[in-house]
Amino acid sequence: MSRYVQEMELRSHKPEPVGDASLEKWESLGQGGFGYVYKARHKDLCIDVAIKILRDGISHLLSLQDEAFYMDIAPCDFVVRVYGTYQGCPPGLRSTQQGLVMAFMERGSVESLQKKLSGPPPWPLVCRWAHQVAQGMNFLHSRNIVHHDLKPSNVLLDGDLNAKLADFGLSRVSTSVLNSNRETTDGIEGSYKYMPPEAFEVSYEANRSFDIYSYGILLWSIITGKEPYPSASFALVEIQIPKGVRPTFESIDQMSEEGLKELVELMKKCWDGTPSERPPFKNCLEVTENVFLKYKMAILDVVGQVLTKLSPTSYQSNTPWTRNVSQQPPEQSIDTVDTITERAPIRESVRITTKAKAKFVDDERPSLIQCVAEVMAITEELRDMVSHETYSKITVAGTNQDKVRVLYLTALHSGGEVVKAAFYDALKKHEPRLVERLGG
Repeated sequence: MSRYVQEMELRSHKPEPVGDASLEKWESLGQGGFGYVYKARHKDLCIDVAIKILRDGISHLLSLQDEAFYMDIAPCDFVVRVYGTYQGCPPGLRSTQQGLVMAFMERGSVESLQKKLSGPPPWPLVCRWAHQVAQGMNFLHSRNIVHHDLKPSNVLLDGDLNAKLADFGLSRVSTSVLNSNRETTDGIEGSYKYMPPEAFEVSYEANRSFDIYSYGILLWSIITGKEPYPSASFALVEIQIPKGVRPTFESIDQMSEEGLKELVELMKKCWDGTPSERPPFKNCLEVTENVFLKYKMAILDVVGQVLTKLSPTSYQSNTPWTRNVSQQPPEQSIDTVDTITERAPIRESVRITTKAKAKFVDDERPSLIQCVAEVMAITEELRDMVSHETYSKITVAGTNQDKVRVLYLTALHSGGEVVKAAFYDALKKHEPRLVERLGG
């Protein structure tokens, strides 16, 4: 089958339209250069979704069907999932609007997190983002898709702070607007600060090297936690970037983390002024993977630290990592359905649901990592749910804490509620006092 026929068949499958009848509990999340973003509840799917509504006056610049098409044919762990196109009238508006319905990324974007943290996140998370963005971009380029607007606000974060790419269809509007209406560029959320020098030519057509340059600037922003050229206008950037000006290294020179040197060298190669000298993302991955592997085992703890900082009262808001073994939940936050407590001991006739077991395993992750002693016995109990490769990794891990971390990062992370529930059952069998002490 020819490539043309394959693409035509793909295009014949259009994402499902989503209307107001399928949505409820609308909530405004903010606005950007292209429009407004809402959160809503999808009645049929029973999940929260994000809805991006285009501003009046720019919807004619692109086809929403094309945007949805590109996102639909790019199923990747590091690309935001699209559920369909939207046409309807959101609460508070009087006219019919068009937009996209996408997976809701509850932790916002890299940009919004940087603002909340007032700086860069812990170094292991920096390394993971660098690698995940490179993985997502390599995937898009392998599908002949150019993102064209890679920047911190377009790298979204899920509940565990995993990075996912968004807006690689809407991005085609960005350069069109930038090149045709220079006076309005300050409203395009600083996209011009991530554009390569050759892109400031009116006749320029984007290709893969555009994204690679943007990735270099993005790396700088992720590492420093800052915006490049914070006070520079479009006119100034347009003049200085082709001359070789790049973000300052003042804050980077004060850092000493392992792997920093490799990421900085990659950054400089990516933002090279000559497009042909920039490395493809496949080559970038060789660097980012080696750096990330140095910190992979520390990710769970680091994510917990960041989420705790974001949500100081995280137990009440169902965010884990703030409780330890000695802590007991406040009385007003006890869930008499999903938890076992001294106040409401569970009867033998009442069974804990799979969902409740999985929630316990998620919520008590830090305590379980620190306290589980019978790791291998529990792993054996899971049997086929743990692959041979994962079993080998658990076996060679140094301490019990390392073994549990590997189990969380592999089988428990990818297996969903079923595997977590099986882990809970095995935990209950081999570590009953620990489970009881944790309120399970």
